[in-house]
Amino acid sequence: MIEVAQFSIPYYQFLDEQARAVTSLPGFAKQIDTLLHFYRLMVLIRTFDTKAIALQRTGKLGTYASILGQEAVSVGLGHAMKPEDVLCPAYREYGAQIQRGVTLSEILLYWGGDERGNQFQSSHDFPMAVPIGTQNLHAVGVACAFKYRKQARVAVAACGDGATSEGDFYEAMNLAGVWSLPVVFLVSNNQWAISVSRDHQTRCKTLAQKAIAAGFEGWQVDGNDVIAVREKISEALEKARGGDGPTLIEALTYRLSDHTTADDANRYRSKQALELAYAKEPIRRLKRYLIEQGHWSEEKEESLLQLCAKEVGQAVMDYQSVSSVTTDVMFDFHFEKCPEELEEQKAIASGNKDG
Repeated sequence: MIEVAQFSIPYYQFLDEQARAVTSLPGFAKQIDTLLHFYRLMVLIRTFDTKAIALQRTGKLGTYASILGQEAVSVGLGHAMKPEDVLCPAYREYGAQIQRGVTLSEILLYWGGDERGNQFQSSHDFPMAVPIGTQNLHAVGVACAFKYRKQARVAVAACGDGATSEGDFYEAMNLAGVWSLPVVFLVSNNQWAISVSRDHQTRCKTLAQKAIAAGFEGWQVDGNDVIAVREKISEALEKARGGDGPTLIEALTYRLSDHTTADDANRYRSKQALELAYAKEPIRRLKRYLIEQGHWSEEKEESLLQLCAKEVGQAVMDYQSVSSVTTDVMFDFHFEKCPEELEEQKAIASGNKDG
């Protein structure tokens, strides 16, 4: 027998579950203002998340996907990307989108249901209603354009572990590898594809190793360690920007919430597993590190919670002030200019002409 190939998957972590530094921190993490930015943003997102669920439960918001427990992944991602890069997200990348200009009220508008959600008009990166996994193909198309135009820009595809079981995911990975495209695939492995556990999705020991078949590197990071997420995504971005091709990053985390507000995770997830996951969650970890380093206190925490509640409250007011829309808006968002043959249909949909 002749061995023709071998590979290994590295795992990266800077702060362990007890908030201890297990290795020397990267330069950006030695700047306390950066860590405080991470912490404040994660707390803001969790405050917003709680309010969004309350709005849905009282009939003021459509079905909503919680980010509870996964805040570090999107916050680290958003901080690592440059403004000229393009994000092709799924629907839990709030931390990245906020750092890229999306407002909290715009996020509410997206989940607002038929009356308000249809008039979401942000020009920023935002998830649209597409089948799971197709954003990976979108990112590859964007990266192909960057390479063709010789632009030092990178496309990022963010998806969950469930999307790695889709054909679109493998097609995107294969083309990215063949053409050595400037793209980064970020998989938030929160252990659940709705009610299907990670162990029932694949026999692979890691999701990161799926990159090997496509001909490029796959890394694992502790997705509850915002420092590790930010550092390794930054490295992958600069690698792609420099012409060295794609990378797949598997961020290990846990979905502490239901899949969406239309789900009940108690039917398939054990209480013990949830308790273990809460002990590792990202906000508690970074808070403990900041306190132990003398940079945070319960007084500062209380002040932050009040500020977050005020900001979220204003976002809710902005969201609720948006009026309902008529069905003719579909023509505005499907076409740059409504085709002449559809003008009559648009007029009927607006109520300005009898059908």
